[in-house]
Amino acid sequence: MASRRLSSGRDGRVSAHLPDPRERAVGPDLRRHWRRSLSLTWSLLVVWFVVSFLLPFFARQLETIHLFGWPLPFYMAAQGALLVYVVIIGIYASRMRGIDREYGVDESEDHE
Repeated sequence: MASRRLSSGRDGRVSAHLPDPRERAVGPDLRRHWRRSLSLTWSLLVVWFVVSFLLPFFARQLETIHLFGWPLPFYMAAQGALLVYVVIIGIYASRMRGIDREYGVDESEDHE
């Protein structure tokens, strides 16, 4: 649970100051958090690149492979790529939530 400080301004209103999440992860922890975030982002971008550009580029050579009765290039264009994109978004969201919690920069705990 985040600690909150109360202060009153010149106009007499009391406001709560929440600590900045970036202040908790400092030094080596912040660098490790950033490295893991970048590693996750780059690995998912590679998957996106393969599905978006490499599979269509080699579509003619992949016509002999059938998936659920349809040629692989047709299936990837009609449904497969969209499903992969949704999975990429889900993986990114869940893994980043875990990485943020591990390094203490999870924003959801500040809003309790």
